[in-house]
Amino acid sequence: MAISSQVVAQNPMGRYQSMGRMGGTSGTKDSLKRRDNLEDSITIRYRYLDTTRLMMLDSSIIDFRARFPIPMDYLHLSNLGSAAKPYAFSPRLTSGWDPGFHAFDIYKNPLDKVRFFQTTRPYSELGYMLGSRGEQNIHLLHTQNIRPNWNFAFKYELINSPGFFKNQNTNHNSYVINSFYNSKNKRYSLYFIWIGNSMQANENGGMKTDKDYLNDVITYKERSTIPVMLGNYVAIGQSFLNSTLNTGNRQKEGGLLIRQQYDLGQRDSLVTDSTVIPLFYPKLRMEYTFQYNNYQYKYYDSEPDTPIYIQHYNFLVTPPAKFTIEERWSEIVNDFSLYTFPVGKNPQQFLKAGASIQNLTGNFTDGKRTYYNIFLHGEYRNKTRNKKWDIEANGKFYLAGYNNADFDLFGSLKRYVSRRIGYAQIGLQNVNRTPSFIYETASSFSLGGQPTFNKENITRIFGSIENDARRWQVNASYFLVNNLTYFTDYYKAAQASAFFNVLEVSGQKIFRVSRHWNWLAKVQFNQKIGNGPVNMPLFFTQQRLGYEGKLGYANLVFAAGVEARYHSGYKADNYSPLQSQFFYQDKETIRMKLPDIAAYMHFRIRGFTAYVRAENLNTARFKDGSFGWTNNNLAAPAYAYPGFLLRLGIFWSFVN
Repeated sequence: MAISSQVVAQNPMGRYQSMGRMGGTSGTKDSLKRRDNLEDSITIRYRYLDTTRLMMLDSSIIDFRARFPIPMDYLHLSNLGSAAKPYAFSPRLTSGWDPGFHAFDIYKNPLDKVRFFQTTRPYSELGYMLGSRGEQNIHLLHTQNIRPNWNFAFKYELINSPGFFKNQNTNHNSYVINSFYNSKNKRYSLYFIWIGNSMQANENGGMKTDKDYLNDVITYKERSTIPVMLGNYVAIGQSFLNSTLNTGNRQKEGGLLIRQQYDLGQRDSLVTDSTVIPLFYPKLRMEYTFQYNNYQYKYYDSEPDTPIYIQHYNFLVTPPAKFTIEERWSEIVNDFSLYTFPVGKNPQQFLKAGASIQNLTGNFTDGKRTYYNIFLHGEYRNKTRNKKWDIEANGKFYLAGYNNADFDLFGSLKRYVSRRIGYAQIGLQNVNRTPSFIYETASSFSLGGQPTFNKENITRIFGSIENDARRWQVNASYFLVNNLTYFTDYYKAAQASAFFNVLEVSGQKIFRVSRHWNWLAKVQFNQKIGNGPVNMPLFFTQQRLGYEGKLGYANLVFAAGVEARYHSGYKADNYSPLQSQFFYQDKETIRMKLPDIAAYMHFRIRGFTAYVRAENLNTARFKDGSFGWTNNNLAAPAYAYPGFLLRLGIFWSFVN
């Protein structure tokens, strides 16, 4: 079966776009019409919960990272599924309560990335990737319209990887069940989301630093024999079937969302040669949203190795066997909102206002505590009918409760300039927020107690120019940061007293070298201004040179080439396993010996796609008379990336 694969142009700030009504509001033919069962095509679109922009599935095979959970501009602690963070400055730009655990966010299914589909036929995806040392990644997706106005979707993902170094096995599971229903008269809508994320990562605390283990290629050519700081007792060669948590973190987050909407407005219809399609243009919308979420965070060490606790957590002189730190939360949010639509036939222009009550219950080592928040929120959205202007402004303010006086504001103006320039966007964002709860002494993970901190205030001024036709874009962000809260070592927290700024400028361009050869160049520059507790590489780049085209016959799409990434030397953040937190350090500089280099071959035949990748080719070297993949780059102090890694992946899409 053939499927539509072109992606509709997306706003880079699309995660902030607010919700209109899915389907039935435009003057186009209904995409959910009954179809001939013999047709070999499908019309499938999707959008996110709080956006209006409909998008199509992307069947491009060039960018492997579209199927891989770790973005190219992220560092991770040497194993798929381990803690990760971006190279660029990435403060939290949302106000309100936050538990503070984000080292595994890129492996989770967040609420704002749940896709609501429209499809004319049942559609399924099956993906499986196998890597060196038993690394596995499984992806399952199924969606279908039970009725033309009722869609159901299910998604499941598994990541399991024993890793190249001792005691770094990861085992992540996540699922999403969601549904969208729109009544036949198009006045009532129901959204349902049931989501779960279970993250488990054994932590080895990095390599021991008493010797230069990486360069001893005679004794430690096999990297799993290098002694590590935590879980050094774990047997070498752990099977991927063993998902035991020996020493590390288990984090579970799950939730339920039910959203109901009822519209008052104008009925209309579209008459074609054979059918009459009912339309509805809302004037006033009433919305009620209920959310229930639960969070569980646990650090566990079955056989504590006392020296690391004495060295880095000096208050834990003799941790007991099966040492555990645990914290649990439950959250209930009730929200009521009203929308007004000033222009009858443009549902993408609206004004929204709402109020929410949030109830929180935390279970800690020393007992239970309850908190609450009351906050107001509002939004204005206008995507003009000629599609030249895209205006957005939204805000949230906390009236009372734990996060009293928190707020965040966002404004963006986007304009189509010309075919030569494309789209230009400017925007402003300001966030005043209570530091994440992990910085509170009441937290089970607030080891040794923490001082009282002021609210963080961060302003971001941003702009971009993007031209999809000419395949280039430029982005810039300028941050003004006050009272940034951070960890200074393995468990001590602090707050930056001095005001500082961060400037980020990035750009990318695809150059056509010849008819089928293309060169992708991405560059990013980061600069801190002032004395802030932030370290970033001054320069980061991703380069890809490859063949892209069709071979043999029209259905075989082929891509092959090499890609690389490189960053300048910088004092990379260290990592605290007990709290799963990256922390600021200014002593050790991380430099790349060579750029990370990979060779790839991808191809697609109709709905079948295959990936063959040889990664970390830069680690090859002759030393002390022997060859090995031992020229490892460092990700962070005491954490090295693995040597040669072969990945084989397949991806099927099915139309039933």
